[in-house]
Amino acid sequence: MAFSCSQAPYLNPAVPFSGTIQGGLQDGLQITVNGTVLSSSGSRFAVDFQTGFSGNDIAFHFNPRFEDGGYVVCNTRQKRRWGPEERKMHMPLQKGMPFDLCFLVQSSDFKVMVNGSLFVQYFHRVPFHRVDTISVNGAVQLSYISFQNPRTVPVQPAFSMVPFSQPVCFPPRPRGRRQKPPGVRPANPAPITQTVIHTVQSAPGQMFSQTPALPPVMYPHPAYPMPFVTTIPGGLYPSKSIILSGTVLPSAQRFHINLCSGSHIAFHLNPRFDENAVVRNTQINNCWGSEERSLPRKMPFVRGQSFSVWILCDTHCLKVAVDGQHLFEYYHRLRNLPAINKLEVGGDIQLTHVQT
Repeated sequence: MAFSCSQAPYLNPAVPFSGTIQGGLQDGLQITVNGTVLSSSGSRFAVDFQTGFSGNDIAFHFNPRFEDGGYVVCNTRQKRRWGPEERKMHMPLQKGMPFDLCFLVQSSDFKVMVNGSLFVQYFHRVPFHRVDTISVNGAVQLSYISFQNPRTVPVQPAFSMVPFSQPVCFPPRPRGRRQKPPGVRPANPAPITQTVIHTVQSAPGQMFSQTPALPPVMYPHPAYPMPFVTTIPGGLYPSKSIILSGTVLPSAQRFHINLCSGSHIAFHLNPRFDENAVVRNTQINNCWGSEERSLPRKMPFVRGQSFSVWILCDTHCLKVAVDGQHLFEYYHRLRNLPAINKLEVGGDIQLTHVQT
């Protein structure tokens, strides 16, 4: 039996951006556009749901304009001709600030949520099933574009099939015997403050004949519990992905992401701005192991800037990418992967979307 899948997200796509919506728009599909409005470049940006890449036929044009007090234009373009504008004389976004736009496709209309609140309803002027492309242009920097259809059941294909806008290049696993985990020594964990995270299945929107994974859970936005703790449905297994996107606080010292198995911390990811380091470790029976700190490039997290982290579980290790670029591998020190079924996050970051 085949199961349909949610499309994997585009991470940190360059603007202007055009990308395929695999399978086209469907009733119930939810598309989230997450990014930051640029403060010094232009006064407009647009999110377009269109047919093909030409821009001649746009079913829904969502166009915030930071001029004349700020307003948002909605419209439809058919055969290069614009229809009558619908204007919302209110601007829910701010220049220089992050945002979260959620577009829910329904049989009669688009519903648009801005930062968790319903902003506008736009009734279809053309059949929505003609739409197969999303485009973003203008004064905006994107963190990710994600897709979630609550009527589908995601599965786990190979990670190499995930369509990164800037492809993640995970190196092949070296042949031969794997390096043994280092010894154990005490250390202090990072403090817990506010955070948000989401876990998703790495599904590229195709049909697969294999056992379906547990369906994703949607968390109400913005009512996130702080600090954020959630289960990882099914625990870890090869091809399982965990993705988080957000913004580092301007005065950040540290934050952490923990993947836990019972009272143990199987994987502790701990960027430390006070040490200019990204520390990785495991805690077993309240004792920390040897830290891993080496990186192939400079510290990828920057105070006051947005980021995205992708953690991929492989058979022997976790592969971690930051902003679409492979950063390191962390070999499993706890081998019972399905038992690693809890996620904890804390520290000096603010995230904008939760989806498990």
